[in-house]
Amino acid sequence: MRHINTNTGEQLVNALHILGVKFIMGGKDSGASPYKQPARLIAALAESKEARLRLSLIPLFFEYPEFATVVRRVAGRLDPSARLTLQCYYSAAVWLQQKYHLSLDALIGEKISLPDYFSFELGMQPTSDPEINLVRLAQRHQTLSKTSVNWLGTYKHAAQVWLKGLELQKA
Repeated sequence: MRHINTNTGEQLVNALHILGVKFIMGGKDSGASPYKQPARLIAALAESKEARLRLSLIPLFFEYPEFATVVRRVAGRLDPSARLTLQCYYSAAVWLQQKYHLSLDALIGEKISLPDYFSFELGMQPTSDPEINLVRLAQRHQTLSKTSVNWLGTYKHAAQVWLKGLELQKA
């Protein structure tokens, strides 16, 4: 009989906490995690049925911009819905990182800039203004996902909640 490994929300929250990404309440900072490889964690988050776990991709990329090296490969292996989630949340992280770079640098130190990998695939023409890019991304996300979700508010919520948590930790 073959054992099927399922991703539980608790395992993913624990994996984020082990990495120091404390975006979601709960989780343990110690213990073994089945998500030691960035690609596996990114895929599991993008495929999660829980919105809070999918949204945690944004602060994960803020904290670990070096994970960008695997993001295109991971996106290519996902089903269309999870791929769209990853592409849009990663792109949101790119432009939110630019928008909040001063706050991010002060709270987590200077990090490498996330490269823009998905604008072309998402049918976008990015500008030098991260706010305009976020608005356009949110519109494309609505169109491509065929939902009326406030994606712009969702992206900004992820950044603001995570930044506020960091500020409280530093206080």
